[in-house]
Amino acid sequence: MVPPPDAVVPSRAPNAPAEGTWLPMHFKFCMACGDQAPGGLRIRIRALDGLAVRAQFTVLDVHQGAPGLIHGGLLSTAMDEAMGSLAYLLMTPAVTGRLEVDFRRPIPVGSVVVIDARIIAQHGRKVYATADVSFAGDSLEMPVGRGAGLFVQVPLEHFTTHGSPEHVFGAQQDRAEAFERWAVNP
Repeated sequence: MVPPPDAVVPSRAPNAPAEGTWLPMHFKFCMACGDQAPGGLRIRIRALDGLAVRAQFTVLDVHQGAPGLIHGGLLSTAMDEAMGSLAYLLMTPAVTGRLEVDFRRPIPVGSVVVIDARIIAQHGRKVYATADVSFAGDSLEMPVGRGAGLFVQVPLEHFTTHGSPEHVFGAQQDRAEAFERWAVNP
């Protein structure tokens, strides 16, 4: 996915989470980051320097596709979550518009998966991101997967218009508590 020639590299928002900060889950029932989603990935994401984050999770038995290996759709979900969390660095909500995933090698159950995601450009409301996937203990230097995403910045009303009110309200409370934690313990 190639950004248009007049796309720019955006600046990190001044009030974005500081480098090293663990980002909050955006919704407790999110299949990717939520701590209350049965069988969820429970991804943890840390803000890095600039326009980058590092996500990690452990592949459990419930995450299998082929026996002993992570399901490709769940790895796609993890890359989507990592790249989508980059919106915290711009402090503007965004939704996935397009996701491209390349699988290069399988990842076994028990692996700690690491996803490095970064913003590469912005064109209006469109934010372009990439992700590289590796896993702890892998001796090869080539990523086991790569992803690219196009994320579209949206107003908060997008979620109240299209989501169920009780879930949107709950997620807003979760986020408010997370932002309070950033202010107290960045």
